Amino acid sequence: MTSRIRDLGIEIGRMPTGPENTICDVQGVKVGHVTIDEGSIKTGVTAVIPGEGNPFREKFIAACHVINGFGKSAGLIQIEELGTLETPIVLTNTLSVGDCLRGLVQHMLHVDEGIGSSTGTVNSVVCECNDGYLNDIRALKVEPSHVREAIESASARFEMGDVGAGKGMSCYQLKGGIGSASRAVESGGKNYTVGALVLSNFGEMEDLMVDGVKAGREIHRALYPERLREQGSVIVVLATDAPMTSRQLKRLCKRASVGIVRTGAYIGHGSGEIAIAFSTSCRVPHDSSCHVHLSPVSDDDANRFFRAVVEATEESVLDSMVCSSSVEGRDGHIRRSLADFTELFLKGC
Repeated sequence: MTSRIRDLGIEIGRMPTGPENTICDVQGVKVGHVTIDEGSIKTGVTAVIPGEGNPFREKFIAACHVINGFGKSAGLIQIEELGTLETPIVLTNTLSVGDCLRGLVQHMLHVDEGIGSSTGTVNSVVCECNDGYLNDIRALKVEPSHVREAIESASARFEMGDVGAGKGMSCYQLKGGIGSASRAVESGGKNYTVGALVLSNFGEMEDLMVDGVKAGREIHRALYPERLREQGSVIVVLATDAPMTSRQLKRLCKRASVGIVRTGAYIGHGSGEIAIAFSTSCRVPHDSSCHVHLSPVSDDDANRFFRAVVEATEESVLDSMVCSSSVEGRDGHIRRSLADFTELFLKGC
């Protein structure tokens, strides 16, 4: 795996990380990518698998929060209403939501023969960011089959940076993409994990902060990039093995915005900022005759989980940039890797 922000000696926050410092430190979670890199096509699909088995028959308690709603995601309404997640979470570019939705539906129909026949339909979840600066987004190169490929390739060990859905993304006018981190949390005498994965595509260069250092100003002086009004998107996926209600998970989602802002963003008008959280500790059966017995963590320990979300989200954004290579896309547009400018911000750390 490409060097991460911690490999540069920068440790975000003060909480301990999980063993691999990714969302997959939450047992059962896997991540898979399909990257499409063909000339002016710089895009792809990333799939987050919440756990083993059939998520339609054994759903995950979940929540979502729209920080700023300039987005075209699918499936959020039912998560908001019912508080459950019943498919993998698929990430892609803005104009490929429909194709990925079809691909995810096809996958779930293969997983469960009763969907749409002997039982109800499925709420497939697809989120997006606009990669049109580097990617010829009008070419519509993402196909439904790419969703199946991403899901089948999913593993607890996965690449970050300009891969999968992150291939064509920009962050602070540098290269954005996929990043992930985790934190260990103690609550009620038990140890839990909170993991984050981000798809980053937002921010003005001069605003970029790296662990409190105004890195973007120094990089801006070196590059003098095109003028940009803050407009972009970021999707944050949060996972935990702590037993939580949908209400508690929604509170985690809201704290993702703090992690984003700590990297310098101010959540601009044209930005789609969305967080989804799920817990793997308790599955909700599709069969209404079954009952769920949940003993959630105490709200007295909420701040520990809030801090974990903030730190993991902030670090995920930075990893999405440091792990990315510089990319030249459509019309000669270039996004440089944050890793190219370490000497400009490490001196302040």
